[in-house]
Amino acid sequence: MPLPSFAGTLGYKRAAHLLHRATFGPTKLQIDSFATLNANQAVALLFQQPLPDPVLPLDPQTGTEWVLTGSTPANSGDPELQEIFKGWFMGQMLALGVPPSSQLAYSTREKIVFFLHTVLTTIQSKVDNSRSLYFQNQLFRKFAFDKTLPIEFNFKELTKKISVDNAMLRLLDGNLNVRGSVNENYARELLELYSIGRGLEGTLPAATTPGDYFNFTEQDVRAAAAVLSGWELDTTFATLDEDVDLYTTGAQKLPRGKVRGSATNASAHDNTVKQFSDRFGNATIQPDPLLLNGTNATEASALDEISQLIELIYAQPETARNFCRRVYRYFVYHEITQSTDDTIIAEMANTFISSGYKIQPVLEDLFQSQHFYEAAAGVNDDNFGGIIKSPLDLMIGTLRLFNVQLPDPTANAGAYYEQTGELIRALTNMGMHFYEPFDVAGYDAYHQYPIYHRSWISTNYLVSRYEFIRNLVSDSQMGGMMKIDPVTFVQTNISNAVASNARNLIIELARYFLPLADNLTFDPAADDNAGLTAERLNYFLTAFLKSPQIDADPEGAWTFRWNNPVDMEVVRRQLESLFNAMLQSPEYQLY
Repeated sequence: MPLPSFAGTLGYKRAAHLLHRATFGPTKLQIDSFATLNANQAVALLFQQPLPDPVLPLDPQTGTEWVLTGSTPANSGDPELQEIFKGWFMGQMLALGVPPSSQLAYSTREKIVFFLHTVLTTIQSKVDNSRSLYFQNQLFRKFAFDKTLPIEFNFKELTKKISVDNAMLRLLDGNLNVRGSVNENYARELLELYSIGRGLEGTLPAATTPGDYFNFTEQDVRAAAAVLSGWELDTTFATLDEDVDLYTTGAQKLPRGKVRGSATNASAHDNTVKQFSDRFGNATIQPDPLLLNGTNATEASALDEISQLIELIYAQPETARNFCRRVYRYFVYHEITQSTDDTIIAEMANTFISSGYKIQPVLEDLFQSQHFYEAAAGVNDDNFGGIIKSPLDLMIGTLRLFNVQLPDPTANAGAYYEQTGELIRALTNMGMHFYEPFDVAGYDAYHQYPIYHRSWISTNYLVSRYEFIRNLVSDSQMGGMMKIDPVTFVQTNISNAVASNARNLIIELARYFLPLADNLTFDPAADDNAGLTAERLNYFLTAFLKSPQIDADPEGAWTFRWNNPVDMEVVRRQLESLFNAMLQSPEYQLY
């Protein structure tokens, strides 16, 4: 049955919580709008369809796309094209060029696309092909909003597709897995990382038998590797998956890998019977005689064996639970107790299974639930501000919140990709090697027990986060081409009655900048139930008004300057000091 729903209007705090977790960040106006909705109404808007297909990335050197038609000697080299792909993906996260009415749903879709990248990960330096990276990314996009798609569009089917995806074949050496010389890399990670897993971290007993991983064994790894044998990369991208359209319009199909040999003679595929352990009910997988060419394996029979394998894995209840744990850690909180696993995760898994392993119903149910907002009604165990923003969430969310403008990636591709190149370097400085996780399990923050998202923070990484904000506020990011304008933000988004009062302005900004901003007061004797201490608010107030020091009454002077804009340079400097203090705070690193 679904999780118990949250009843009532969201309000500002819950609206901001939902939009930060489900998207790459809202604007103030979007928070204001969602604050008036109930959870069902809000979630419906986040998943509204249809959405436009992304505009194809353009190579600035030629002004044309290359992902569909292939590159020529006139194009940039592929290392540069890989960076262009990453900059293009960042543009999708920012929803550049998307009509305002569709931006939040578009951002939700891109958040799911990135989530799928964290689960079914890839490593740019190993794949080393811009078109492979693009087509995998588009594969995730096709499966992100899957509720209204035909039944075969679901995460189970996506797992089948990724098993013969060119980027995945390259990443985990599936292209080296041949009959008589089996390579187990992908089979091992498929079981351990991408599907059934080993169980709930922190509760697993010590292994007593070598090769026993609780939910699967070494025998299952070997059997799965044999099932997956016989594939190679198609670097021409001419082998197409006829089941998956690349876009909502047009006839382009999704490229994938191909069998070694030919479609009628998959000569490198292990065509024997594969025996699995008792963890999978001692099941066997064998070729379908109707799909063989005499006694020879074919592309169709090899694909059918992969389908049998994934069906076998998903027939185990633990597979659904393991996927839902990944969803929970990404969108809710890193810690999953045994109690949470037995209740919330179990219900999410039930929804996942009953929907035909579709992703969207699980997310919709979660985002509408009491647990997502309050955990347990009347109990102070919510997870507002419970996740450290990834560098990507910090960056994209900040650019979206302040409507920082980037050049048009179609009309001015050269300038656009120069700026996204700077942003990607800033991500690296903040500790996120975008599309370059340290290993095939993906970014540590999403899987590494027990630290998870706390791996985003170190002394150096925190300094780089603050530096990124400081550069945006001080007009020094890309020589002033990317900038937060505090004066314009306040003039556009905050009423004069609020903005002219220094204390009220801080309280109002905290509601949109920080995850915990309830019952704020500057009085230390009255802040017991406040989201921030009075000491913290007074710190922001001091940072705001400390300059110029000649003001005998700093708060009165602020009111005069704001209402009588004759000294706007001082106003700008004071607001920049306030924005720097609030955005370079530990609280702003959380959502």
